[in-house]
Amino acid sequence: MHVSVALLLQLGLVLAALSVLGALARRLTLSPIPLYLLAGLALGAGELVPFPAAEGFIQAGATIGIVLLLLALGLEFSISEFTTSLRRHVPSAWIDVVLNATPGAVAGWLLELDGVGVVALAGATYISSSGIAARLLSDLRRLGNRETPAVLSVLVLEDFAMAAFLPVLAVLASGGTVPQALLGVLVAVGTVMAVFTASYRWGHHIGSLVSHPDAEQLMLRLLGITLIVAALAEYVHVSAAVGAFLVGLALTGETAVRGRAIIAPLRDLFAAVFFVAIGLSVNAADLPPTLPAAIALAVITAVTKILTGRYAASRDGVGSHGQMRAGAALIARGEFSIVIVGLAGHQQPILGPLVTAYVFVLAIAGPLITRFARGRRAGTRRA
Repeated sequence: MHVSVALLLQLGLVLAALSVLGALARRLTLSPIPLYLLAGLALGAGELVPFPAAEGFIQAGATIGIVLLLLALGLEFSISEFTTSLRRHVPSAWIDVVLNATPGAVAGWLLELDGVGVVALAGATYISSSGIAARLLSDLRRLGNRETPAVLSVLVLEDFAMAAFLPVLAVLASGGTVPQALLGVLVAVGTVMAVFTASYRWGHHIGSLVSHPDAEQLMLRLLGITLIVAALAEYVHVSAAVGAFLVGLALTGETAVRGRAIIAPLRDLFAAVFFVAIGLSVNAADLPPTLPAAIALAVITAVTKILTGRYAASRDGVGSHGQMRAGAALIARGEFSIVIVGLAGHQQPILGPLVTAYVFVLAIAGPLITRFARGRRAGTRRA
């Protein structure tokens, strides 16, 4: 078997650099996410420090990273308590759409984008990053906070909304008709409802499949089933992250506790790779011309996300400090916004650089704001 010296060396250097950055972040009592993103920028299309042999692994690892982040998050909750929270936060989802899609739509109109461009920019400003939020909640030890179920409900409802939004955008961007777009929505929404219903009604069978006294067997079964479900979810245009989250929700009791412990090191490794991959997707040369508009849009939509989180947390009876933390956790944008650019950016020359700069600004600013957002805990859900 041929061993790639370049791959081993470059990947080793990347991981060693991330270790140093992570240690620095811990010393500063910050989340390492902003530093990982900057590391990705240094390795990326700007070619400040090119690492071509490691890029393939990083791109593949990023997919695994988002899946493991959401699996770990799902393992913290039961599907019954989360379903109850989800029902309670349907009004929060509507507030989220109105407050956060509107600035993007208005900005698209002011920039004289066509209809597809306006819709795409509205989607990019609407959707938060589930991956960044999941890592932040873990890093800042807020998984047990009272506001966390509200944050997760908003994030999952956003991912469900993307299941309808992305097919519409894809059809419109390719020149398809409105009936074709509506058909895509019906298929996607029907699939989402079927997957969620199946997880709610028969999710306990996953627990019996995964459970095993041997740690190696438990790890292999948990990862195998999660990746299969994530792949099926992605195939039917539902986020792979949602599929992984539902697997985590389906596991309870000792299996969930052992599962969290077993996947934690893998989650941390591939999560770091995921954030580096976001930085890799950015060309540093594209950022300066669009930074003023991106920063203005980022400021506005950071405020609207905070308002969204405050409203959602208030529906759970959370106090003002917890409401502020909930809003801050939703600020960062990431993977879905990049996907939206991939679908529609080729038709709008300004859209790609603008959204890229916007995502990068909020992916860095969001974790910093979250870290310092009214740090005193409002209480926990569980002892």
